[in-house]
Amino acid sequence: MENSSPAAALGRALWALFLATLGSAAGQPLGGESVCTARPLARYSITFTGKWSQTAFPKQYPLFRPPAQWSSLLGAAHSSDYSMWRKNEYVSNGLREFAEQGEAWALMKEIEAAGEKLQSVHGVFSASAIPSGTGQTSGELEVHSRHSLVSFVVRIVPSPDWFVGVDSLDLCAGDRWKEQAALDLYPYDAGTDSGFTFSSPNFATIPQDTVTEITSSSPNHPANSFYYPRLKSLPPIARVTLVQLRQSPRAFVPPAPGLASRDNEIVDSLSVPETPLDCEVSLWSSWGLCGGPCGKLGAKSRTRYVRVQPANNGIPCPKLEEETECVPDNCV
Repeated sequence: MENSSPAAALGRALWALFLATLGSAAGQPLGGESVCTARPLARYSITFTGKWSQTAFPKQYPLFRPPAQWSSLLGAAHSSDYSMWRKNEYVSNGLREFAEQGEAWALMKEIEAAGEKLQSVHGVFSASAIPSGTGQTSGELEVHSRHSLVSFVVRIVPSPDWFVGVDSLDLCAGDRWKEQAALDLYPYDAGTDSGFTFSSPNFATIPQDTVTEITSSSPNHPANSFYYPRLKSLPPIARVTLVQLRQSPRAFVPPAPGLASRDNEIVDSLSVPETPLDCEVSLWSSWGLCGGPCGKLGAKSRTRYVRVQPANNGIPCPKLEEETECVPDNCV
């Protein structure tokens, strides 16, 4: 029969309080959030796939000096006490340098400081840069039951301060580690530079803004390199896949594209989206002089030029010259 004496009840209450305090000290979430009880360590392969193609993103696609490419990937395995970046919040100085210039040193020092002072970071991981808009890079990382969250950033090159990444992806599912996780990635603005286009000059945002997601209609300005008003949403510009390593890392073979994850049932399509890009023309010029013989109607014309050539079955360009009748000028 269970002991229900006041002393026993007090003992159980104190033990529960001790466990809660221990979890909090270890960086585990309280207040209803799940606590990871999986085995202490797990290793994962992380594969970053760039999908930034001229077909998917034809507007102002960078072809030269520099062409479209991705920076190196920098990430950390951490607890809920640490945040590398977060939507609608201000970025740190380290992430600002990374998003604007691709300089990782300051961000690395910030991650290291969080690990030393708060014990909230278990380890740092990275993957090499991709020299084109499409391609793959991969690395490995280790997570701990007290540090089961994964965050990372990859800079979009060239860009003012744009990046893609993941904020606090939890690889632990209660008492087990997830076999696989896959996410489509979309561009974010770090809020530190006010440029509209991939090749915009450096123009600091004062005061600094928060991290915002870039969409097909936001910023709502035709000059924006990701402005596609006909689309409800942008196609994914990248994708990340994490797969748990069972045996030796050398024996690991990444899953082929098109296979569904058993955990998420996410299918990585092989098809490349074709984003329609409509023709954009300038405003009409002023009407030219009216020419023709005196005493009869003459003609005058005005012109405009193509600012953006159409692509992928976008709306074609309208006529670029217009003519109308007029009375000849300066007839003698």
